[in-house]
Amino acid sequence: MSESTPDFRSYYGRPVLKEPVWKWQIPFYLFFGGLAGATAGLTFTARRRGLHSLATWSNVVNLAAVAVSPPLLIADLGRPARFLNMLRVLKITSPMNLGTWIITASGIASASSLSAEVLGLRRVQTGAEGVAAALGPFLSTYTAVLVADTAVPVWHAARRELPFVFAGGSAASAGAATGIVTKSSEAGPARRLALGGAVLQLAATELMERRLGMLGELYHAGEAGRYARWSKRLTAAGAVVTAVAGGRRAGRVAGGALLLAGSLADRWAVFKAGFESAGDPKYTIVPQRERLRSAADR
Repeated sequence: MSESTPDFRSYYGRPVLKEPVWKWQIPFYLFFGGLAGATAGLTFTARRRGLHSLATWSNVVNLAAVAVSPPLLIADLGRPARFLNMLRVLKITSPMNLGTWIITASGIASASSLSAEVLGLRRVQTGAEGVAAALGPFLSTYTAVLVADTAVPVWHAARRELPFVFAGGSAASAGAATGIVTKSSEAGPARRLALGGAVLQLAATELMERRLGMLGELYHAGEAGRYARWSKRLTAAGAVVTAVAGGRRAGRVAGGALLLAGSLADRWAVFKAGFESAGDPKYTIVPQRERLRSAADR
């Protein structure tokens, strides 16, 4: 083999890193957690502006999304006890532990606010919605920190951009889902949230892929590449439909469905890229050599 063609094979053909042990439930967990976090903020904002129908429907979407998240995580962990054990301590240096607390507290706040609304307990409702809204940004983005805080090359290298990618997808999905079920007269803020989220998701994804260098090729080939391409197409199409026809219910439903699919496909793209980068030794070895060379040149 010539010197110009380096061999990145490891001993016995085994990967340098073990692939993540996470199963198919995790991309859905990433999606629904982001959706829950962004709708919490939308609920609080809509309520303060007197858009009570929008706030109520946003709260319903929020509670549904946050209720789905723990079962998905428990299914991946294997036993409910593993989820409950993480609540025995609070460890702020552990993204998984801190995220478990965030999603639990957010779920309690969301359930309390919706219950208080039904019972007419306005002060309790306002306080609970405020707590959920305060936790919302953390719930939308902590999963990006969770995946980046690993040795998986493509995740760790994107630690600066992933929170923005996830925040954009969360906002797009929250605005899309809430806009679908809200009446036209109050759906304006949800539509604007969906459009702003879509723009942020697409822009942050483009920046991430450029700054990843060689690792960025994972988002243009293989399974991760297919999901990434579909995510961009669906998100862009959803944004266009929402912008042009979002004032009508049919347009909100069509645009919202496209945006929801685009956000979910984005989570799958990130998920698959992680497995592919861990499975191929070159994605571990080449970036390491580049970092060493860069440090030596300083």
